[in-house]
Amino acid sequence: MKRLALLLFSLLATGSALAQYPTHPIRILVTIPPGGAPDIVARVIADKISPKLGQPVVVENKPAANGNAAADEAAHAAPDGYTLLLAADSLIAINPHVYAKMPIDTLKDLTPITALVSNQFVLSINPALPPKTLPEFVEYAKKANPPLAYASGGNGSQHQLMMEMLKARAGFDMVHVPYRGGTPAVTATISGEVAAVFSGTSSAPLIRSGRLRALAVSGAKRSPTFPDLPTIGEFYPGYENSIWLGLFGPAGLPEDVLNRLRTEVQAALDAPDVKQKLNGQGSLETLHLSPAQFEALIKRDYEKYGNLIKKLGVKAD
Repeated sequence: MKRLALLLFSLLATGSALAQYPTHPIRILVTIPPGGAPDIVARVIADKISPKLGQPVVVENKPAANGNAAADEAAHAAPDGYTLLLAADSLIAINPHVYAKMPIDTLKDLTPITALVSNQFVLSINPALPPKTLPEFVEYAKKANPPLAYASGGNGSQHQLMMEMLKARAGFDMVHVPYRGGTPAVTATISGEVAAVFSGTSSAPLIRSGRLRALAVSGAKRSPTFPDLPTIGEFYPGYENSIWLGLFGPAGLPEDVLNRLRTEVQAALDAPDVKQKLNGQGSLETLHLSPAQFEALIKRDYEKYGNLIKKLGVKAD
């Protein structure tokens, strides 16, 4: 009887603790310095959910090892909902295939809480080049001798993988020139060091000013930022590459904590002021997926990028 009473007391105490969650500040680890899309999303969401949770939600920037350091810290934190990770698809689905040694298994050591936002890349070229459309660029690239060069944010970056997928579909060749980040890659395209680049929609001002010529977007549908630009899939059906950001916690998060976080974050994503801030600051669209749909997206991209990286033999810089 005494053992049973202790067990019941333990269960009641645990349930009470979960019901009170959270009782102290929550940390959201972000894998980049302040200012980029993951940082913007983390701060907008943190500000919105903090009053609902009744505790401060603090954003901590951990820009090291291409996100692997923040992922390692989050995965090894106590599974109590007080240390979370805001991660891009590249960390979860690409890093494991390009790094010889990862600190964690991104599919097993993290709990997907909810998808947050999506975005897409824009294929742009130096405006001094003759092509005005994607079909014209493909034909131009096929005839170029020596082959044209394209910029990326580094070996194994989505910039590289998206161009390699397009090259394979359209049947042309280009030389890959990796830079240390998306901004230097865009700068190299503007200066004429290279012919083309896949860049984020944050390059909109450069496109509108004429310093880059946009040809197409990479997503499944046209971008609200560039409604007149076709998708690559309009010319090559099935081509689709979108960027997503999601919220993760350590493996083993209690279901009550997981559900509370999902409820509050998804409610925040529905708020008009949140949608406006995310779109205005980063051309980001809120992404509403069920837990099953989010897990399916993670697995799909993990396999898609894994197969492509293996074929290309890409390794991290």
